[in-house]
Amino acid sequence: MKLNELTAHELLDLLKAKKTTPREIRDAVLAGIARTDGQVKAYVRLRSKASGEQEPSGDVSMPIPIGIKDNICVTGEPTTCCSRILEGFKPPYDATVIQKLKGSGAQIIGSTNMDEFAFGSSTENSCYGPTRNPWDRDRVPGGSSGGSAAAVAGHEAIWALGSDTGGSIRQPASFCGVVGLKPTYGRVSRYGLIAFASSLDQIGPITKDVEDSALLLGIIAGYDERDSTSADLPVPDYTKALVNDVKGLKIGIPGEYFVEGIDPQVREAIDVAINVLETRGATFHEISLPHTGYATATYYIVATAEASSNLARYDGVQYGLRRQPLDTRKTPLIDMYEETRDAGLGSEAKRRIMLGTYSLSSGYYDDYYLKGLKVRTLIKQDFDKAFLKLDAIVTPTAPTTAFKIGEKSDDPLSMYLSDIYTISANLSGIPAISIPCGFSRDRLPIGLQILAKPFDEAMLFRVAYAYEQSTPWHKERAPV
Repeated sequence: MKLNELTAHELLDLLKAKKTTPREIRDAVLAGIARTDGQVKAYVRLRSKASGEQEPSGDVSMPIPIGIKDNICVTGEPTTCCSRILEGFKPPYDATVIQKLKGSGAQIIGSTNMDEFAFGSSTENSCYGPTRNPWDRDRVPGGSSGGSAAAVAGHEAIWALGSDTGGSIRQPASFCGVVGLKPTYGRVSRYGLIAFASSLDQIGPITKDVEDSALLLGIIAGYDERDSTSADLPVPDYTKALVNDVKGLKIGIPGEYFVEGIDPQVREAIDVAINVLETRGATFHEISLPHTGYATATYYIVATAEASSNLARYDGVQYGLRRQPLDTRKTPLIDMYEETRDAGLGSEAKRRIMLGTYSLSSGYYDDYYLKGLKVRTLIKQDFDKAFLKLDAIVTPTAPTTAFKIGEKSDDPLSMYLSDIYTISANLSGIPAISIPCGFSRDRLPIGLQILAKPFDEAMLFRVAYAYEQSTPWHKERAPV
């Protein structure tokens, strides 16, 4: 097996045994990109070597190549959120997660493709064009972190970082047959993550297996005084949770997640996964999360309102695209704003800005945004109540397998429903992980979602690892 097809922990073992070098690993990943990315298009750019940057050596703890979603700032490297409006923007600082990765010796390979400003579930809404699923290149990889998931599944990265606002790590992980983790809100610093919806966004790992996910979260997690929402809590050694034992754990199955609309093949795979954990000693309990039916509407009020506020800063004045020169003697300032935003933003970004601006507008704020916040509280209380008696909850990650490119482009509502099983974790702030749990008859991956109480990522890893070690799915490789 080629080096780029191995997991990070397998490569670390080889490095410790002096059977390979960081440079050989990087060269293998770059060779994989050269072979594959012309078809998959997981990357929008490869990283230029920074001035004075040292070649990777054997005296760093984690010299593993990593792909970075194009909304996470890297000093001096273009960071555009795959939007024309940030054309030419090069951050003067590193995101906190990038600082932590550099401190560990990680090799940043490049920026991965994404839906513009993370607005989407398919990675079709990118100014660089769509990314394709390594399992079937006529299908989407999911989104908005589709480039990161496709890079890992297609052996173009050993692991990657994504961001998750309503499922943008977990849904593409499900579609691409890899592991995707959304940590608890506040567990990983958002400093240097270009905001979509500030109360929902969270950076997290996309990896080939659960052990790698535990390793990568251990690197990027921790308190950051530059992020006012960062939680000042100790970060455990997550690898100690990989004990391959779920005996006695109480796991909930919410009835609201197993209703009409779920693909029968997805339902069957989840049922089999539940049986696997049950045979390992976990007990399952049917539960109700009664406000689940309001989650999608609540999410698309809260998220679009925050997006409208966050994207107001992109007007052509300070950075990025400027469609007309700032000369009010020739053209009014408002004209420059309008021309810049019209040319720089794609159709989905405009749609979400308009939806959010409407729900925040005078006369509608109380009816929409304020009510959405109240329902969000009810959704969180559903989980709080459930976790008083449970250790974890399992659901499908997505209601279907990966759909074809263009299939939902003209139906935004259908596209929004792709995240129906993932958005509640963001609204409530709890951690959630998607792991491979089988394939459809068309050999398309299916994901199992596991949820736990706030800051109990260790429980996610415990359940996910026990399931993974009992099944072969994490060993499957996309046919690229």
